[in-house]
Amino acid sequence: MLLNTYIQFGALLVAGTIQATCLAAEFDCLIEPTQTVEVGSSVTGRIDRVHVKRGDWVKKMQTLATLESDAERAASELAKFKSQQIGPSRMAERKMEFSKKKLDRRQEMANQKLMALQDSEDTEAEFRLAEAELQVAKENRQIAGLELQQQNSLLNLRTVKSPVDGVVVDQGAFQGEVFELGSNKKYIFKVAEMDPLRVHVILPKQVFGELKQGMSANVTPEIPKGSNYTAKVHMVDRLIDAASGTFVVFLEMQNPKLEIPAGVKCKVVFPELDGNMVTKVKNN
Repeated sequence: MLLNTYIQFGALLVAGTIQATCLAAEFDCLIEPTQTVEVGSSVTGRIDRVHVKRGDWVKKMQTLATLESDAERAASELAKFKSQQIGPSRMAERKMEFSKKKLDRRQEMANQKLMALQDSEDTEAEFRLAEAELQVAKENRQIAGLELQQQNSLLNLRTVKSPVDGVVVDQGAFQGEVFELGSNKKYIFKVAEMDPLRVHVILPKQVFGELKQGMSANVTPEIPKGSNYTAKVHMVDRLIDAASGTFVVFLEMQNPKLEIPAGVKCKVVFPELDGNMVTKVKNN
């Protein structure tokens, strides 16, 4: 009877020690987007169309909005037409072919003393001029191709695309408004990157130096309730705040199904450092 009592007491003591260890190693944290990007336009213009709204999930390089671009589109079409022109090049080629045949005949006649040498030299000059005209035609076509690239680049600037996969968290300008660089409207949309997520943890200075990049951590967010996820140490701040005696650690947590919301509080446990944490925090 007495032996059973001791066994039960010992089991309770071990369980209490384990629980205390876990509690001592558990810290508050906050789940944040990896980054929140203010997406605007690098040129001034009137917003012609808005393709998404607040709360929408967007993919990287997805079009969010387009600025009025009739003039740029017309310039691009003109540059495309010029780059596809083959008439000047063909005309220069035919002229050079004719000049070459004429030159060959004149040189043969000059060799046979059937015509003056001056006539043969004049014909050769015509041929060289035809060669130069062909080269100019080719260069003009290359220039037209470069102008097409330039106009397409200017046209692309009128399209606002998302730089990341994420969710639209705010809209700063709307259809019909003029988005102007340097104005109070600094962005058209704010997009938060949600995969992976960033876990913001503030730790006491006693455990500084114990955490290494790549270490695992268990994160329990408030939402979804009862869920638990694995994260990795991504960055350890090298600066300790003197007033609070704490430093910041950022974890990276995968969120491929986008089931974990950002902006919620959480608890984090570092399994590899339980013993070290308990000892150092208690000795503080």
